[in-house]
Formats: sequence, C-alpha cells, structure tokens
Amino acid sequence: MPTKQFTTEELELLSSREGLFALVNNKRINYGKAIRTVNFESRLEQLQIEFLKLQKWVTTNQKKVVIVFEGRDAAGKGGAIRRMTEHLNPREYRVVALPKPDETERGQWYFQRYINQLPNAGEIVFFDRSWYNRAVVEPVNGFCTDVEYANFMSQVNEVERMMLQSGILLIKMYFSISKNEQERRFKRIIKSPLKKWKYSAVDAKALELWDDYTKFKEAMFEQTQEYVPWKIIRADKKYQARIASTEYVLSQIDYQGKDVEMIKPKKIHI
Repeated sequence: MPTKQFTTEELELLSSREGLFALVNNKRINYGKAIRTVNFESRLEQLQIEFLKLQKWVTTNQKKVVIVFEGRDAAGKGGAIRRMTEHLNPREYRVVALPKPDETERGQWYFQRYINQLPNAGEIVFFDRSWYNRAVVEPVNGFCTDVEYANFMSQVNEVERMMLQSGILLIKMYFSISKNEQERRFKRIIKSPLKKWKYSAVDAKALELWDDYTKFKEAMFEQTQEYVPWKIIRADKKYQARIASTEYVLSQIDYQGKDVEMIKPKKIHI
C-alpha cells in the first residue's frame, strides 16, 4: 500500500478511466506518474478542443496558417505536432517534413520548394523543420557554402514579409533542450527498435557540434525576427513543451469562439 496521503482530487483522478489506464500501462505502479499523466491528458484535451475551433475558423473563412517547428535534434518537435494535430480534420491540414533536396531542387532558388508547400486557402500547414535548415543545420554541418548562408540570412525576413502580405498567418517556435537531455534522448532512441530509425548521421554529430549549433541558433534569433518573432519552448520536459506550444499557437490567432481564459498558461503538475 502506498504511504503517500492523496488529496480527494488526486484520488478522483486515479479512479477515473484515464487514471486507471495510466496506472496499468506502467510495468511498476507509480501513482505520482499516473496523476501527472492524467493532468497532462486532461489539459491537452481542453487545448485540442480549442484547436478544432481554430481549424473550423480557418476553413470557414478560407484563412492560411503556417506553423514552424524548429529546434535541436530530439527536442520533441514531431511529438508536439502529433498531439497538436491528433483530432484535427486530416483533409484541412498538412504536416511538411521535407527530405534533403534532390538534384533538381539543389539548382532552384533555395526558398522555392518551401514556397511550394505553403497552405491553400482554408488550410493549416505544420513545418517539422523548415527553410530555417539553412540558418542552423546546414552551415553547422557544411551542407551549404558561406555565400549561400549569407544569401539566406539577407532574404529570409523579406520572404516572410511577403508571406504575411499574402494573407498567411505565420507562427515560429523553437524547441530548446539542454545538452544532457539531448544525450539522454539519443540513447533512448538508439535502444528502441521502434525509434532507432530516427537517429541519423546528423544526430550522431549533434553533441560534438553543440557549441556550433548554439552560435548559429543565436545568430538566427538575432537576425530573423523583423516581422515574425520566435517563441522559445523549453522542452526538457516533453509534456510541458507540448502544452506550452499548443497554448502559444492558440494565443496567436483571433479565431471565432476563442476561449481566452482557457488557453492562458495554467500551473498544472506534469
């Protein structure tokens, strides 16, 4: 029997369907973790309902929304996108995660293949990494020349200004994790038969190149916020990052039926 004294609210959480599932889904019973899981799922469900309102507004009013997810490798961008889109109408949003450019694309204007992925009217597009590959990943790993990097940095603000002028609602987030947390996540990914495919040659050098990533990341923050600001999401705790990123996106758009009080950041134990 546990020695911890639970509050009435905690007992109600543990006895709920979600709480019981959280308990039995672990090899060892962990009451604290079960309560945190229920708190997270309950808060996320509130935000997912609100996101459906946003999607309906986008579709009804033929709006165009772009949400950019950037950050270090293993920072949790993909997981945040999955939970954010979990209950959305799949016909009215897209997730874009482009592979490295092919020979034809390498001969194009750098922004061209990203512009081809921008939303149609009534659509939300989530970029799991974006044109900002050239701001950090490419120069750190030697995938672009100094001239290509300089050209990108001189053009990106103007490109984003044109997106805004075309009616696109653009949101940019950067998922930030510590070096120790990145190393822990890489180890878990490598050990997992279901996730080890995620570990790439770029990932293998990420820890070694940590300081270089930091230098280019800071330059990106300094030079690419003329029209659209960056929101830094603290992502060492992935559940908190998923909640914080969803709250931020909802806070940035004035859609019909918006529950302003509900989407304000809440202090919950997760």
